[in-house]
Amino acid sequence: MAQKEGPEFWDEMTWWAQRYQKWYNASLNTLSQLYNQSKGFHIIQTMFGCDLREDGIIQGFYQDSYDGRDFLTFDKETMTWVAADIGAQITKRRWHAEVDDNQGWTHFLEETCISWLRSALEFGKETLQRRVRPTARVSDRSSHDGLTTLSCKVSGFYPRDITVTWLKNGENRQQETYSEGILPSGDGTYQTWVTMEIDPTIRAHYSCWVEHESLLEPLSISWAPKNSLIPIVAGVITAVILVGVIIGVVIWKKKCPGRKGDGYAVAQADDQGSSGSDMAAKA
Repeated sequence: MAQKEGPEFWDEMTWWAQRYQKWYNASLNTLSQLYNQSKGFHIIQTMFGCDLREDGIIQGFYQDSYDGRDFLTFDKETMTWVAADIGAQITKRRWHAEVDDNQGWTHFLEETCISWLRSALEFGKETLQRRVRPTARVSDRSSHDGLTTLSCKVSGFYPRDITVTWLKNGENRQQETYSEGILPSGDGTYQTWVTMEIDPTIRAHYSCWVEHESLLEPLSISWAPKNSLIPIVAGVITAVILVGVIIGVVIWKKKCPGRKGDGYAVAQADDQGSSGSDMAAKA
């Protein structure tokens, strides 16, 4: 961007930086007196930005903080200031009266900032306008109270905006879902976690639902409880044992063919002991 912008752009940036330097110096003196601080090291921080959505809606924000705490926030829709504490009320009343400055801030957020944003998007479009599909994985964790926490981790996606929630029997359970927020992964993509607590004794179908502009259709990843595998494993083991028994019986019969009446040993009778042998067999 530094090589592609002309000198006019950087002259404008220099003007803004010099303006803020003077404003910060004056504001530090004012705020230290306002909060009865005669000495010490103090910091003023300003955060502003703008957002151009695909539907054309423009969003912008401006916020000041003092010594790490919120001080004033600008509402561009009403062109008014919101004070974060009692000390900021004095500055708020004074800035409310500066109508021209408030109109100037609204113009800056809706026009100037958006112009900068469009330039940045144009220069970095190969990176910023790329689309990377997310990957999702579901897991579960049991707790001491008998509940189960379902977790859906979605990672590797770009751009940042994404919708991740849990479904119960196909119904969105957004109000029961807790999100860890969207965080950078360190490789130019983003990641997020979404969890939900359930009662594992209640039979239901749970799935993680993911919507992202890189996807032609949403992802749906079903969760299966671990104990649901037990009947399957038991059935497989039973079937294996049964097959083994059948094979053993077949082999045994092949080794011992045609042995009829094996349970009886018929004695060879002679003239003297024939009646005794018959009685033994009958007994």
